[in-house]
Amino acid sequence: MTVDHPNQPDSNDLDPVQVAQIRSAPKVLLHDHLDGGMRPQTVIELAQEQGYEGLPTTDPTDLARWFTRGADRRNLELYLETFAHTVGVTQTKDGLVRAAAEAAEDMAADGIVYAEVRFAPELHTEQGLTLDEVVGSVLEGFRIGSKDKPITIGTLCTAMRTAARSYEIAELAIRHRDAGVVGFDIAGAEAGHPPSRHLDAFQLAMRESFHITIHAGEAFGLPSIAEALSYCGAERLGHGVRIVDDITFDGDGNPILGRLASFVQDRRVPLEMCPTSNVNTGAASSIEDHPIGLLRKLRFRVTVNTDNRLMSDVSLSDEFLKLTQAFDYSLADMEWLTLNAMKSAFWPFEERLKIINEVIKPGYAALRQ
Repeated sequence: MTVDHPNQPDSNDLDPVQVAQIRSAPKVLLHDHLDGGMRPQTVIELAQEQGYEGLPTTDPTDLARWFTRGADRRNLELYLETFAHTVGVTQTKDGLVRAAAEAAEDMAADGIVYAEVRFAPELHTEQGLTLDEVVGSVLEGFRIGSKDKPITIGTLCTAMRTAARSYEIAELAIRHRDAGVVGFDIAGAEAGHPPSRHLDAFQLAMRESFHITIHAGEAFGLPSIAEALSYCGAERLGHGVRIVDDITFDGDGNPILGRLASFVQDRRVPLEMCPTSNVNTGAASSIEDHPIGLLRKLRFRVTVNTDNRLMSDVSLSDEFLKLTQAFDYSLADMEWLTLNAMKSAFWPFEERLKIINEVIKPGYAALRQ
């Protein structure tokens, strides 16, 4: 569900044909949080079923606006505070199954053909579920929600960087790798909580040939990115917007890449950029000033993502609409960004190629006719 909010793009500024193309184009989403994308009505109904009394309102429109106002405070720690309620109502199997199933349905309806959705299992055990039951419930929900729909979903297990259970969560993710869990991640307040504090978890993932993405370079700068890549084996960077701190310009306006930025560019490290969320958390001052504009021009491996569809009141189509308005992106730009994402997915290689060659490329070719 979306509501009337300043974060929403004004599609009246674009050609209706262009808007329709963006919404119908095959899209790929690599960075989306399950607890950040629930339907407001579902949050309310689960709260009523479970006797959860913490919600600020039981009107779905008002609740959606409350979440977005609360998240849009230009600070990551304040942004994260809004998750208490969505996590609070997903402490049961039924709640987790429903949240995951509806996420799959909503993403498929937005034209997303492949998605990786992440969540922190350790946050959903307050009412007695084991970690394995939590993961099993989410995987079941994704299977239900994606059944007979043109979407494939991989799951990422996230450990909280402010806690001390990352090794346990890495073990958990690896246990479920053959059931749909495709990678391991850490998230949460970034400043003061460097990824290297969880080195044993990342080393376990590397020993097990398991995929790693790390929230880095969102609310903290280059040291967080450097540690994620050099110490922790990150294959992708969650957000990574602060890589622009390592790019300067000469007197003629030509970009000069520092060693870390050059490394990220040379290695084709995927950047899971979430423009609206980055503005909400203060990682970027506006969509127009978002580093994605520069990084796309410099041909970094940029991808476009939602982060938290409820908190930031956004869909992936909305993100592309905003980027089209801000940077005059064409359908070709959108296809390039989408292919970047599919190439960078943690899904098996042959299946990625199949989605690229049988879904994404034909889909964009049809839109250009």
